[in-house]
Amino acid sequence: MKRRALILGSVGHSTALWLKFCALIVASCFARASDGITLEAVLQTTLEKNPAIQEAKSGLEQAAGQRLVFRSVVWPRAEVGVPAGIQGGHRAGESGIKGFALGRGALAQTLFNAGVPSSLRRGDIEVLIAQQQLNVAIVEQLHAARLAFYTALYTRSLESVREEQRRRLRENVATQKNRYEAGLVNRGAFASATVQASELDPQIESTHRWYLDAQLKLAEAMGIDPAAKASLPEPEGELQLVPMQVDLDSETAAALRRRADLKLARLFVRAANEDQRIIEADYYPAVVGSISGDYVPVTGIHREGSTSRTQDFISSEIREKAAYTWRVIDNGKVGGAALRARAAREINELTCRKLEANIGRELSRIANDLKITEVRERSLATASAVAEESAQVVQQNVASGLASPLEYRDTQNAFLETRSGLLNAIYQHNLAVAEWDRATGRYFQFSDDTAQNVH
Repeated sequence: MKRRALILGSVGHSTALWLKFCALIVASCFARASDGITLEAVLQTTLEKNPAIQEAKSGLEQAAGQRLVFRSVVWPRAEVGVPAGIQGGHRAGESGIKGFALGRGALAQTLFNAGVPSSLRRGDIEVLIAQQQLNVAIVEQLHAARLAFYTALYTRSLESVREEQRRRLRENVATQKNRYEAGLVNRGAFASATVQASELDPQIESTHRWYLDAQLKLAEAMGIDPAAKASLPEPEGELQLVPMQVDLDSETAAALRRRADLKLARLFVRAANEDQRIIEADYYPAVVGSISGDYVPVTGIHREGSTSRTQDFISSEIREKAAYTWRVIDNGKVGGAALRARAAREINELTCRKLEANIGRELSRIANDLKITEVRERSLATASAVAEESAQVVQQNVASGLASPLEYRDTQNAFLETRSGLLNAIYQHNLAVAEWDRATGRYFQFSDDTAQNVH
């Protein structure tokens, strides 16, 4: 079975890796660290070990078997039997009990069945459905792993910022304690500094729990059992913002062509249409040809129900015939089944049209999020730089008694808020990039070359 990889990553920057699956990662989004796991390694491991993807791969084998079932309608059916037993009774000139054994064979072939073409197409569609279900599973699991990776990087950076902020506040506590012991400030300044430093403790603890949760989700996507592994995966790098320029019209048209879930919805419509045709084939006659024969090694054996020797087996024989059946009155059995199949096809068509109509709105929303986060990041980067400079000046003034504890508290809170907001803006932009890749179909796909044979 042929496989092909499409793009995964930012627009205009992609690399194809031909392996069992082909992965393409945006490497420019991360700065390498000395230790940890990269996004590329995370996605590769997810492809190889994720349970949902492995289950979808098994579904391909099931679909291949189901395809054989649909195709069996055109194949000849052969039967071979060896009846044996003991025959008793008396006729004129006969006496005693006889043993016997016969060789019997039959071959039947469908000559005409209105459902044969639909059955053949339905078998091919079954395999294509399983392929696209695997594509959908790959997209979902890679996307989940990617989001967990981004979340882990974000929460780790946020925890680091808050830890640094707490370190500064604790330094201020030590400074105010020394000034209080020297009689330069009252006890209120020392108590205020202590309270301010302790306020960050629950925030840091909450951020650390969030980071551990992201690590667990990352391990789950990668197929790693946390109980069997000493440590959870540690993501490598830091989140960075890479501006994107998107062409909404061309990307919408491309997404309509390559989205795996949309291809799957279209295949469900085709499958329901073929199911309806297979059911409606019972309205038409079916013609079957057959050849049967008996090999008789011993003569004098009576046929079942025979009343004279002329009706008994006297030699081997071959019989051929052709027969047809035509259901004239079905009392609604075929008609009712056809109506149910038609309703299922119409539901699938509505679902497919709904997905197609939603793609444009979804891409427009994500493109807007990309622009908003880029503008927000630039604004917060400037504000963060100003807040950091102001916090450093006030910290120096507090140490020398030129600024009040309230001023120090305000500037430190402003710096923490702007720095946290900057990290959040970068994080939200990376999430939007991942959503853009998912919505435009830039994850792995099977080759649909076989689909041309069933149009």
